[in-house]
Parts: sequence; structure tokens; C-alpha cells
Amino acid sequence: MDLSIILTLMIVGLLAGIFSGMFGIGGGVVMVPLMVFALGYTQQQAQGTSLAVLAVPVTFLAAYTYHTSGDDPINFKYAFIIAICFVLGGYFGTKIAISINESLLKKLFSVLLVIVAIKMFFSK
Repeated sequence: MDLSIILTLMIVGLLAGIFSGMFGIGGGVVMVPLMVFALGYTQQQAQGTSLAVLAVPVTFLAAYTYHTSGDDPINFKYAFIIAICFVLGGYFGTKIAISINESLLKKLFSVLLVIVAIKMFFSK
């Protein structure tokens, strides 16, 4: 594997981790665009790789840090329910993603990011 690819992968992972810890965003919001633009992955390859990264409990330490901060501990019961549903939703979402055209998938992904950004920007 080329050293520049390894460094790019390390940067993608580091940025995804930093943004995930700072903002609680899914790694896909950072990793997917970076893999598409910096590594030339297809949309499906980038999304699949992002999911493979998140399959390991990479965010446990960040969540634990929030939980122990004392301000407002995490409700792990709620998180567990969300996680179970996330697994089911991930399965069905993947089935949809691999069955549609990459161009349409990129457009849908972009629209989702814009809608979320506008909603967050104009909320109180």
C-alpha cells in the first residue's frame, strides 16, 4: 500500500474521530466525502468503508468521556434501543443504496447534508 494512501486514510480517520467527538456526527458525514474526493472511491465504496469503520466500537471512549463529564450523563438504555434500530435501519438502507445509481445516491446524500445544515443553522 502506498504511503500517501496510508497517510490519507490516517487523516480521514483522525478528522472523523475529532468531528465525531466534537459534534456527535456520524463518521460518514466526514469520511464519505473525504474518501470520495481524496481517494477516488465510489459513493457505495465510501459508504461501505465508513460502515466498516463504525462496526467496531470506535466511539466508546468519546461516549464514555461525555458520560463521565457530570453535566448530563448519557442514557445508555436509550442508546441501546437506538443502536438496535440503527442495525436494522442500516441493513435496509444498505439494500437501497446498493440498488440505486451512484449519481442518484450522491445527490440524495448531498441533499440530506444541505437540509441538515440549513436546519441546524437556523435553529435556536
